[in-house]
Amino acid sequence: MHYFRGLGGVTMKAPSREIVLIHSSDLHLSADGISAAPGADRLSILHEVLATARLARAELAVFAGDTFDHNRQPTEFLDRAAEILAEFGAPIVILPGNHDPLTPDSVYRRSRLGQIPNVCVLGLTVDDAAVFPELGLEICGKAHVDYFDMSPLPEPRARATRWRLSAAHGHYVEEPDEPGRLLGSWLIRDAGLIAAGADYIALGHWNRAARVGGLQIRAYYSGSPDYTGTVNVVRLNHDGAVEVSCAALPSGKQEGQLDREKELLT
Repeated sequence: MHYFRGLGGVTMKAPSREIVLIHSSDLHLSADGISAAPGADRLSILHEVLATARLARAELAVFAGDTFDHNRQPTEFLDRAAEILAEFGAPIVILPGNHDPLTPDSVYRRSRLGQIPNVCVLGLTVDDAAVFPELGLEICGKAHVDYFDMSPLPEPRARATRWRLSAAHGHYVEEPDEPGRLLGSWLIRDAGLIAAGADYIALGHWNRAARVGGLQIRAYYSGSPDYTGTVNVVRLNHDGAVEVSCAALPSGKQEGQLDREKELLT
């Protein structure tokens, strides 16, 4: 099964039906997960995210960075993760983040993760965009390639499909720069979000979920599923509308779920 191809010059029409995808980030999968209980399956959160995607009948999953906690994961652990991703069957687009960048020793380079037919690793299996002709959809993203500062949003490009999603892993800042003010790395600003020209922007790097950039921009952090107990569900309607909601993981805490939805949609 082959889902991905480079950008072409042909604009594609949207399917005359709803397209559903899920957005998650910051799973921080690790064989040495300190927070995991003794004997716990340290890949359980990956199982849960993909189970939630199946329940939502998602046709695609987007992981917006830090899928793995660091690049020093053992091969056996990565092989198990690869099996889980392959079993999902539907396309999965992974953006390497600041914890799992595309360094020479990256988890994506030295394992089967970059060879799974239904998995696309932005910056590795494609350059900075994956195209899904059958969905009339492209997903653009700029992978972290080292541990140094960079601009997380991809460069604006001409749209090649009916739908465009962007993925970025970094810290959103609303305030303008001030002389002498210390700022973090991997900053995302409103100007970059607007320039992306995306129907939805899947953000990662924050543990909490939030919408950012104002109502004129559909830019969302999904938050870490381990922290929020949810993933974002994105519906691309045939009439051009984009609906964003959240879905609880099978073992997610239902307490506070209404507050979580209110935060996400405002």
